[in-house]
Amino acid sequence: MSLARKSTATVEQYKSNEISTVSQGKLIVMLYDGAIRFLNIALENNTPRKYDVVNNHILKAGEIITELMLALNLEQGGEVANNLLGIYVYIKKRLLEANMKKDSEILQEIIKYMEDLKSAWEEIEKKKIECRSYTIPR
Repeated sequence: MSLARKSTATVEQYKSNEISTVSQGKLIVMLYDGAIRFLNIALENNTPRKYDVVNNHILKAGEIITELMLALNLEQGGEVANNLLGIYVYIKKRLLEANMKKDSEILQEIIKYMEDLKSAWEEIEKKKIECRSYTIPR
């Protein structure tokens, strides 16, 4: 095996280990990061000659939104999970519209929603870490 292949295999193993050992909240943040990255690529390439790139990246972002929807536990999550589901359904509709119209404003709107949701999850994760690090003095 060449050095380049060994290096690539090592990086892939590291990524796999990182994903399998992170908390569910951190994994959700990573999904938001991926969707935002794909949407930014779509936005940057939103020109007539690059519509195939736009389409592919909007579809990838949509797949991530679908995964976020499937990860919701509507029974245990109650109102919060149902509200998130409603937001995700709205975002999926707007993604479809943005893709059909190749509308940069809609893409920017979706990116803003995703960034806000990501920030909320980052705050939740931060508070969970703070709670875990707090110990009761004896």
